[in-house]
Amino acid sequence: MAIINSLFAWLMKKRMHQIELFIKYPFDVQEETLRKLLSTAKNTEIGRYYDFASIKNEADYRSRMQVQNYETHKPYIKRLMLGEQNILWPTDVKWFAKSSGTTSDKSKFIPVTEESLEECHFKGGKDLLSIYYSNNPQSNLFSGRFLTLGGSHQINAFSNESFYGDLSAIIMQNLPFWIQLFRTPELSVALMDEWEEKIIKMANITIKEDVTNISGVPSWMLVLLRHILQITGKQNIHEVWPNLELFVHGAVSFTPYRSQFNALIPGNKMQYLETYNASEGFFGIQDLNNSNEMLLMLDYGVYYEFIPESSGAFSQQAISLSEVVLGLNYSMLITTNGGLWRYQIGDTVTFTSLSPHRIKITGRTSHYINAFGEEVIVDNADKAIAAACLSTGAMITDYTAAPVYISENECGAHEWFIEFEKPPENLNVFATVLDNTLKELNSDYEAKRYQDKVLRMPIIRTMPAQTFYKWLKLKDKLGGQHKVPRLSNNRIILEEILSLI
Repeated sequence: MAIINSLFAWLMKKRMHQIELFIKYPFDVQEETLRKLLSTAKNTEIGRYYDFASIKNEADYRSRMQVQNYETHKPYIKRLMLGEQNILWPTDVKWFAKSSGTTSDKSKFIPVTEESLEECHFKGGKDLLSIYYSNNPQSNLFSGRFLTLGGSHQINAFSNESFYGDLSAIIMQNLPFWIQLFRTPELSVALMDEWEEKIIKMANITIKEDVTNISGVPSWMLVLLRHILQITGKQNIHEVWPNLELFVHGAVSFTPYRSQFNALIPGNKMQYLETYNASEGFFGIQDLNNSNEMLLMLDYGVYYEFIPESSGAFSQQAISLSEVVLGLNYSMLITTNGGLWRYQIGDTVTFTSLSPHRIKITGRTSHYINAFGEEVIVDNADKAIAAACLSTGAMITDYTAAPVYISENECGAHEWFIEFEKPPENLNVFATVLDNTLKELNSDYEAKRYQDKVLRMPIIRTMPAQTFYKWLKLKDKLGGQHKVPRLSNNRIILEEILSLI
């Protein structure tokens, strides 16, 4: 295995020369990426409609097509799911990555093309290994097994020719043969739909393996690791996997989880590497050890634009990579080899470096809670509150919600501060209706609530009259357009409110 590890380490490091090339010539690489995307798709339905063949430069493209989102792409995607082709991209689209929905859909389905798999997602996976080996030349990752805690996939009911599932499951299903030799457990277990059984089987199988690398969403990985310690009776994960050295994570902030991982995997051997790998594409990799920023990957068949934030709002005027500045908050637009065109992904980023271009994810373009990968948006919350009020006869004055983070003894939760004009007769019934409505509206929340493994029942706290008024007054935000933020991904507002009562 030492020889194999040395061989793969050498192959991984060779890619670093290409990474250095786009670092040196970022704007040329991006311009060429856009030209290639437009040329490839010029004879598709969308390419003919916008006359991609006549677009000469970035400015032409920006003026030709308005900013898009899932709602504008959805009619095309629905047709693709029914089997039509050559609409957004010329090659056949058979896979769709399922993720949390928009304001009108419980889930959204992002097309995954052969090019986006090979040139974006798989390339990103190889690059994170290349960067890791470059920073850690003594690594022995390939001397053992890779464990990915991902999702599941199933046949899409719209067509026998199209499939959908979590992006991680689609990637595992289509991985090159050489990486399959190193991963554990077998696909039949890794892609199971039943999460509780899946965790049990993954633990029972992988404790017998020499696992050197784990990857997944931090909240779910904690569930697996704690189950492993429970069934083995070990005190920490290094007693089970002595050669474990890397956790590749993404999707949610790692900050609330770091101390828990340090407790489960003690010592200074363990490395943590963040990636920005969304359903829509693979965008960033942490390229420095012990950093909280990621290198923006520029040669994956993704063309980037950025909408600057001003006074808490985003305009529709986008700029290219060459125009960004440090420290400003941007909403990100992408044009991809997955058939997304000027697509506003909904994430916000800030640049921490311009040479090379490094970013940090700062949040979403709207208020949200995504502490555990649940991606609850304000529209979900408003509808859940309305359903709970209707069911219980309650009336509210105002509300806000934020996460309660996972502790060693208890899973996470959402804590809701609600000021009632008319309180419900039974607060438990109110909480149950709110919870069930969120499950109906949001598939990611529903998954995290499964058997209280990551998220337990919402915590409802009744606020005294005038609580939110006092908070707004404290912030000098009485009157006008000011309002209490409905959702926050941290507890700052909740703690400020608690100080007032």
